[in-house]
This record gives sequence, C-alpha cells and structure tokens, in this order.
Amino acid sequence: MVFFQMRYSLNVWMVLLYGVTGSTIGRYLLSKYIPVLSAKYIKAQKNTDIQFIGKKLDGNGWQIQLFVLLYTLMPLPSTPLFMAAGIARIRLIHILPAFFIGKFTSDMLMVLSGEYAINNIDHIADGFLSWKGISGTILGIIIICIFLFIDWHKLLQQKKFSLDFHIWK
Repeated sequence: MVFFQMRYSLNVWMVLLYGVTGSTIGRYLLSKYIPVLSAKYIKAQKNTDIQFIGKKLDGNGWQIQLFVLLYTLMPLPSTPLFMAAGIARIRLIHILPAFFIGKFTSDMLMVLSGEYAINNIDHIADGFLSWKGISGTILGIIIICIFLFIDWHKLLQQKKFSLDFHIWK
C-alpha cells in the first residue's frame, strides 16, 4: 500500500480502504479454506480438539473481539490467528470487524509513515533482520503451536495440561 500510495500519489484514505478491505477478504477466505486443509493433513482427534477450543472462545464475543483488535494493533502476522480461527471454526462475525479496525489503524500508521520510509530507505534496509522481525515470526509460530499441540479437551475439562505432538495423519 505504501508503494502504490507513494509511487502514484494516490489518496491515502482510499489506499487504506481498499487495502484493508482486501486484507480482510483474504483473511476471510483463508479461514474458510483452512478447515479443508486441516481435515486432510491433521489428525481427526486434533481437529476435534481445536474445534472444541473454538467453541469455548466463540461464546465470548466481546473478549475475542478485544483480543483480535489488540493483536492486529501489534506488529504480528495475522495469518496464524486466522488459521487457528478457521480450524477452530470460530464465527468470523466475531473477529472480522475487530480485525478490520485494528488492521486499518496499524496500516494507517504504516502508510502515513511511508514517505519517511522512502526518504530513509538506507536505515530501514539495515533493520530487516531485527529482533522485532524475528520475535514476531517466533511469536506467530508459538501461537500456531499452542493451538495445535495443547490437548484442549484435557486442559479445559479435566484442568490438566498436556501436549500432543502426534497431530499429523
């Protein structure tokens, strides 16, 4: 979005509106097709486990919306969030509005700071392998692992923490 806004001198608000709408549609589609892939590649027991936690989370509408809003305001990838939400079959009406607002806000900061980035490209290129980028990637992987490897039935029903690494078919 920053590239197109800077390159073609586009209206920043239209760039944001189209970009965030496209991102929201993309996350919606990801959440819809990921259960098909998880059914094909992840054990049925693990899929049932993740769906169980999804039902628990889905009942807390405002809490999950707050979590998604705060999550999207941080510089973290949203793909793991929507993969987990899709596998857990969380109703997207509970997360898409919060995602749109958080994504719009964080992208607005990025697009509005685009001119600064273009003018200081040398300093930015040095930070690609920064601790922030690496920690964001690691946190995304941890979130996926939390949803995949924790035995949610045992944790929520029996109050016993258990890990199950045998999730693949």
